[in-house]
Amino acid sequence: MVLRLSIVYFAITSFLINLTTMTEKIGKETLEVISSADQFNKWMFQIIKPFIKGEVLEIGSGIGNISQQFLQNGYSLMTSDLRTDYCEDLEKKFSGYLGFRGVTRIDLVDPHFKAKHGELLGSFDTVFALNVIEHIEDDILAIANCRKLLKAGGVLIILVPSYKQLFNSFDIELGHFRRYNISKLAKVFNVNELEILHTQYFNLVGTLGWYINGNILKRKIIPEGQMSLYNKLVPFFKVIDKILGNKIGLSTIIVGEKNL
Repeated sequence: MVLRLSIVYFAITSFLINLTTMTEKIGKETLEVISSADQFNKWMFQIIKPFIKGEVLEIGSGIGNISQQFLQNGYSLMTSDLRTDYCEDLEKKFSGYLGFRGVTRIDLVDPHFKAKHGELLGSFDTVFALNVIEHIEDDILAIANCRKLLKAGGVLIILVPSYKQLFNSFDIELGHFRRYNISKLAKVFNVNELEILHTQYFNLVGTLGWYINGNILKRKIIPEGQMSLYNKLVPFFKVIDKILGNKIGLSTIIVGEKNL
């Protein structure tokens, strides 16, 4: 009996390890595809730029696609990620930038979060996490810990995938727990006593590509050729979002302020 349980335990553990490894591999491949989309990354940066102030911390920097936009524009930025290999790469990539304040490993649901990151608590004017919170099962705790890193009056900027109806093979392969809308994400902000300053959707045209590739074709990774074409058409897509008032989009964005 003990032997059978041991075998079952080993099999389940091996499966979970392999699944995590596959998810991490696909996640990095996706980031690498997006890294070549300079116009798209600039667009995302421009969307959140009006809310950025002071000392900035990026949660889940990955391979630095958005970090680079901040540092090239002269911001003071500390980067972070859960993965140590990403942290090492970020240090190498950005150490020469004047505004680079280093990199730290942050797990937003670490039970010892306050003890491990005591020197960072209440240190930042802006904390932002783009396409991060959907990877975390306990999103309320994740946002609570983001809040702890802010100074009084500091702002938290969160961007996450939109609409549960668009949950598909991409989300599964990337390790997403959920997709949001403004109402759903706002509830997480409200629970954590963050005053909501701004809400919007982002990237309307992207919803069509996401649906066709993920829901219909069941692809596991964004096709590089499609991303390249999309990147060239970003100026046109920006106009569409502006005309329609950011009422629909592949991503949901909320900006909140810590008042206490």
